[in-house]
Parts: sequence; structure tokens; C-alpha cells
Amino acid sequence: MAVTQSSAPVRARADAPASGVTRIRTRHTANFTVLSNRLAQRAGSAVTVGVAAYILSLPDGASIRIDALCAHFKEGRARISAALNELEAEGWLERRVERGPGGRIVTRTFVYDAPGRTESDAPSAVPPVVGAPVAEPGPKPGPKPEAAQAHAPEPAQEAAQGAAPDPRAAAVLGSLRHRDRRLVLSERETAALAPAVAEWLDRGVGPYEIAEALTSGLPDRIDRRPVRLLAYRLAALRPPEPAAADPAPPRPMPFQDCDGCDRVFRAPQPGRCRDCRASAASSALLAA
Repeated sequence: MAVTQSSAPVRARADAPASGVTRIRTRHTANFTVLSNRLAQRAGSAVTVGVAAYILSLPDGASIRIDALCAHFKEGRARISAALNELEAEGWLERRVERGPGGRIVTRTFVYDAPGRTESDAPSAVPPVVGAPVAEPGPKPGPKPEAAQAHAPEPAQEAAQGAAPDPRAAAVLGSLRHRDRRLVLSERETAALAPAVAEWLDRGVGPYEIAEALTSGLPDRIDRRPVRLLAYRLAALRPPEPAAADPAPPRPMPFQDCDGCDRVFRAPQPGRCRDCRASAASSALLAA
């Protein structure tokens, strides 16, 4: 028995805790992602933390559509969608509807490693876009987005100057604050959103239905100005164009009294009915 066999470590670390987790650290020099403890230790759904960590590890331009996330994770669309909504409500994620090249409306997704940061806080001049632009049905090309706060962009920068917004749309937007006190819009924001609201009205959607679509299911926390959230809903939920109405049927010819037999018949002008015309033609042939 010259050799002693044991599965226990030869020496325990002097600073090792008596219980709980002991971290074994490795210095990474490539292919790693830095996460804040605020996110890694977030209480609640583990799916939300996992989705956030995965998105932060992706390169700029990678797709984070629900279909792409469902292809990576085993969770279904409902849980992935709920995780994205939680991240957006807490400020980790932001989805904006903007006008892309050629005037096409696109949805861009921004992810923040610390909620409350903005594009101007980033060390690079290029914003950290992690969601490739995805074309979605949206309002007609309108004003270009601008800052909702001092340095956060919103879709209200280049509203037509001097042009008053559609009064119907302005009334709908003004009524939103009665449903939710957080939805108080400035004149510039109202002018920027009015064209999209007017388009809903022109497509046969009533003011009540528009207000319901814009205010139902809002997140508990809105960190920034609500104009971007309203612009996204107006674009993503835009109703289809109404179907073309069938052409009106031709009007029937008016009634006329026959000059020969006083019988009523339809004709564009007064005269004789068909029978009287036939009888007169027969008489003319016999006379000839």
C-alpha cells in the first residue's frame, strides 16, 4: 500500500467559501460578451435574461426577429415575444419605425447594455444596431424621426412646417391623454403622428378604435417619450386599404305613355310602344 488513492483535492483554497458557489475564472481575450450584473442577476424569467444575453452577443446587423430567436431557442413564440416585451419595457431594447432608403418604412432594433443610455453615449458615432432593418407595413413616408428627449431620436423632426395637422387626427391624438396620462403629446409630436392617424381614418377605422389600438396593453414603464411607441403601433397595426366598391348598376329607363295605345312602357323618350311600332310597320308594308 505504497500509493494513497483519494478523490478529494490535495489542498483547498484558503479563501474558498464553506458553501455556495465557487467561481473558477478564465481570462478571455476573444469571443466573449460583457454583461452587467443588473441584467445577469435580474429577477424574474430566466428566458428574458437568456434572450438579452444572446442578443448582446450578436454582431451588428444580425436578425433578432421572433422567427430567428425561435430557431435558436427551444421556447415558443409566446415566451420569446414576452421576453422581448419585458426587455423593451425596462429599457434594454428599443424598436423604432423609421424611414429607410427610398422612403420605405422599416423597423430598427437597438439594444442597450445599460438601460437609459442613448446613441450619443456610445463611444462610436455608429449606433449599436443589432436588428437588421425589417420592412413592415407602415404609414406613407412622412416626417423624419428626431430626438424625443434632448438626444434620443423620435419620429417628429421634419414635420411639415406651417402645415396644420388634420383636425380629425389631432382630436384623436389629443384624446389619448384621457386614457393614459403618460400619452401627453406636444404640438410637434401631434403634427408628426397626424398623417398616420389620418390614414387610419381614411381607411374606415373610427376614432374610438384608433385610440383603443394605441392605448391597450401599454407597458407598465415608458422610459422615453411615447411618440416612438405610438408611431410603431400606427405602422405595425395599420389596417388594410378598403376594397374597391362595386360600380353602381345603371339606372333603368323612365316610364313613357304610348302615343298609340296609352300603355305604359320604358323608353328614353316619349313615343309609341313596341307593339304599336310593329303594327304601324305591318300596315305600311300592306299599303305598299
